[in-house]
Amino acid sequence: MTKILEAQQIRGVDKATIENEPIASIDLMERAAEAFFKRVAELSPNDPVVVLAGPGNNGGDALAVARMLIQQEREVRIFLVKSSSGKLSPDAEINFKRLRNTNCSITEVEKSTKINLQSNEWIVDGLFGSGLNKPVSGAFAQLISEVNEMDNKVVSIDVPSGLYCEYNTDENLKSCIKADYTISFQLPKLAFLLADNYSFVGDWEVVDIGLDQKAIVDAESPFFLTDHTEISRLSKSRNKFDHKGTFGHALLLAGSYGKMGAAVLASKACLRSGVGLLTTHIPRLGYEIMQSSVPEAMVNIDRSDILISEHPDLEDYKAIGIGPGIGTKPNTITALFELLQEVGSKALVLDADAINIISKDERSWKLLPENAILTPHPGEFDRLVGKSANASERLQKAVVLAKEKQIVLILKGAYTAVINKDGKCYFNPTGNPGMATAGSGDVLTGIVLSFLAQGYPSIDAARLAVYIHGLAADIFVEDGYVESLIASDIINHLKAAFRFLH
Repeated sequence: MTKILEAQQIRGVDKATIENEPIASIDLMERAAEAFFKRVAELSPNDPVVVLAGPGNNGGDALAVARMLIQQEREVRIFLVKSSSGKLSPDAEINFKRLRNTNCSITEVEKSTKINLQSNEWIVDGLFGSGLNKPVSGAFAQLISEVNEMDNKVVSIDVPSGLYCEYNTDENLKSCIKADYTISFQLPKLAFLLADNYSFVGDWEVVDIGLDQKAIVDAESPFFLTDHTEISRLSKSRNKFDHKGTFGHALLLAGSYGKMGAAVLASKACLRSGVGLLTTHIPRLGYEIMQSSVPEAMVNIDRSDILISEHPDLEDYKAIGIGPGIGTKPNTITALFELLQEVGSKALVLDADAINIISKDERSWKLLPENAILTPHPGEFDRLVGKSANASERLQKAVVLAKEKQIVLILKGAYTAVINKDGKCYFNPTGNPGMATAGSGDVLTGIVLSFLAQGYPSIDAARLAVYIHGLAADIFVEDGYVESLIASDIINHLKAAFRFLH
């Protein structure tokens, strides 16, 4: 998995690289600029380029990129915005002088300067980098506003100018470059993974600039981006003499009148993810639906015709899931409360209406077993802890909640965040916008439940389930379209996802 570091830690890694390689800071800047330049040359091999450079090291990168583009005989215009003191950072000053030797034209930006972009010009944004810690103002803000009003393609160096590497506010986003592409050095930034920042970050990728690996390993961080190699190691292998008892007996409580589809989807996903046995507890009127739709599942019938009002004896089950399609009627609330009183230390996953119920009842929180998994989408999470001003605040609240309640949170969305009870947060790279469809969450709950019943620790079950869930959806869109993806497609592509995983 890839570690995500704060801006000050990245500066520490840069320093360690300079000291330990050893390499001069100007040469490290040249190496980073060359990695960026190669990607820009691939993205836009022939179009004219406008380079925006600031006074710091990000501006130094931009000036070096401009020189490389000129050497490639590209048409380049350069706009330099200096600090209020009129100075550049030492390495930016060196690259400024190197650029002067090419006899290019450099425009120093004042408040009244207009760059007058042509429609075919690409923009290289190098105004501010990872060291920014206050909202952009003055000539910088004016320049950013002008760029954002145009339709030109924008490529940002390391991080879009104006965007903080970690948590952002509405205030600083007012003067932030809206990049189409962001090419980050060595590691992704936390800001790239939060929904509010997508219109500023655009499509992002990481380029290797040879930073000190020991310094990266030694840097402590609670944030990680999952990768395929690491997640595949979590998946348990099976041996020839395993049997269905080896892979656990799961209990799923799901469905209500008009929402039996949720029970069907979650049950199918659970079975397709390798559970040994599954019993699904449903309202009485759903019996024929379940028996005909999911013959592999055993069915337990509630005394109520239309909703969940009770639970079976829990002794025989290794893991329990509750929530898909159950509704929030009083009898169901009572049933959930009684289940929590009796669940003890059994593995547990709560989704959908189960989350909505506990958000209204503080008693339920106190009954949650340690390592219980909750799978809220942003709206459900806001009902748990109150509305958040933005995705940054929501993530911070989620980390606090997981630590306070000693639970595992799956905060769903693009780059779904799986947060452990120790506050460590694992962002998931798989999945696509087609998953924003009815029943997708029910499928995820079934997969999580399956892994819990198979004996995976809660954090591993959550991370593996989220990865497989998104991977199955990605495999579908290889031959289809995100618009046509439905929840059943995710289930139908789980077998291919497991094949790819292994």
